[in-house]
Amino acid sequence: MAAAGALERSFVELSGAERERPRHFREFTVCGIGTANAVAGAAKYSESAGGFYYVESGKLFSVTRNRFIHWKTSGDTLELVEESLDINLLNNAVRLKFQNCSLLPAGVHVSETQNHVIILILTNQTVHRLLLPHPSRMYRSELVIESQMQSIFTDIGKVDFRDPCHYQLIPAVPGLSPNSTTSAAWLSNNGEALFALPSASGGIFVLKLPPYDIPGMVSVVELKQSSVMQRLLIGWMPTAIRGDQGPSDRPLSLAVHCVEHDAFIFALCQDHKLRMWSYKDQMCLMVADMLEYVPVNKDLRLTAGTGHKLRLAYSPSMGLYLGIYIHAPKRGQFCVFQLVSTENNRYSLDHISSLFISQETLIDFALTSTDIWALWHDAENQTVVKYINFEQYGSLPSIILPYCKHNVAGQWNPVFMQPLPEEEIVIRDDQDPREMYLHSLFTPGRFINAALCKALQIFCRGTERNLDLSWSELKKEVTLAVESELQGSVTEYEFSQEEFRNLQQEFWCKFYACCLQYQEALSHPLALHLNPHTNMVCLLKKVRELKHAELL
Repeated sequence: MAAAGALERSFVELSGAERERPRHFREFTVCGIGTANAVAGAAKYSESAGGFYYVESGKLFSVTRNRFIHWKTSGDTLELVEESLDINLLNNAVRLKFQNCSLLPAGVHVSETQNHVIILILTNQTVHRLLLPHPSRMYRSELVIESQMQSIFTDIGKVDFRDPCHYQLIPAVPGLSPNSTTSAAWLSNNGEALFALPSASGGIFVLKLPPYDIPGMVSVVELKQSSVMQRLLIGWMPTAIRGDQGPSDRPLSLAVHCVEHDAFIFALCQDHKLRMWSYKDQMCLMVADMLEYVPVNKDLRLTAGTGHKLRLAYSPSMGLYLGIYIHAPKRGQFCVFQLVSTENNRYSLDHISSLFISQETLIDFALTSTDIWALWHDAENQTVVKYINFEQYGSLPSIILPYCKHNVAGQWNPVFMQPLPEEEIVIRDDQDPREMYLHSLFTPGRFINAALCKALQIFCRGTERNLDLSWSELKKEVTLAVESELQGSVTEYEFSQEEFRNLQQEFWCKFYACCLQYQEALSHPLALHLNPHTNMVCLLKKVRELKHAELL
């Protein structure tokens, strides 16, 4: 990939070389107190993924240089991996299974303090806090020269998952939505762990765990128009400021921005409005109608919103940016705002730009103080990743934005995705089918280990096999499996060389097609993970392999 001109950049997806041995996950079961009697047929959620970058991941001599955490949720299972691009992290992958619970989509939130990495987890019935040592406390040397280190997950087996200080059932609060698909969690500057969930009536419930080292009580509050301040002013305060809500106002996407002694909770709701709450004051500080920024909104106004997404990005010099994705049939729109503080603890939004897109299904997007990165599936269910500098649109009237296709600086810039392997292997008469298929299957960068392993399990009729194999060992297993199937199908004692060669090619083609099927299914990204300190953007995929795009 090459850049063309000062105003135009492109990225390419890179995949690391296949590891000699697949990553080994240590597995733990989280037994939830009181969840054994969970209602049958509990909510089932789609798979989700996310990531966390250390604050000093971009510093040259930091122990967390080029180091980050990523995770995947599926049903009752959470996979956590700590990754380093510089060194080998030992014991860096764990799999947690939450009994009788389902992980909420994007229900994993990570924070770091000077001494700890804190992972906050939400299921449909419980909240959890994992307290792990910070890498800087595990390795105090200023210059890291070791080729391998212990991961923060090394001693996770010592964690007491049933400790009430770090685990609580979500109480059966009237109005708390049992099938939430969004959540938020954060740490207060006092060390409290807070979890936000939407209520069925449109409000937000916040469950608070006391600091891990200070005894205290668990509390639950609901953010709605019931504070003393609002009751005193309700006679004259406008509806937008009161934060009045109805059954169609349920939050679709939540995000939190922490300030010195407060946390601002942003909720993008089904009525297409963005609400901003102060957790400390339990007041709605702002309501903004997103449809005011949509050119044609009549049909949208009559229906409840679906698919809307909210992201935040903070810059110490520029303040807080909000990225809003407004979903509409056959067309979507991004709006970027800057939060502006006014007098008397009131806030407003400064509209920076509106960006229109035609891709059908937005999977995820990430926001920085200058760019939007977006991940779609197109009409053919193929992955599309692009990014755009939204600042280029700042001075243009929104009515002409859809027609700015020839403004190079304002275009969506492509990320060239790694293509799938070829569908057919052409074999000449003078070539051995087995050697040609093995060469294609095991050429670095073509097939991932997980796709080969799954195809091998299917080809061997689902028999349980030990597939914690090195790359060379897996190649031997594949060869043995296909050749055994071939020999088992031979019923005649004599074959011509041509007949045997055709039969050999048939079986290898069958196995290759199975690998292709799993390669495509497992390669679909679930989320974007963007690190503004290092300019690395990761595509978090269904498989336990890391793909990332880097500027060349």
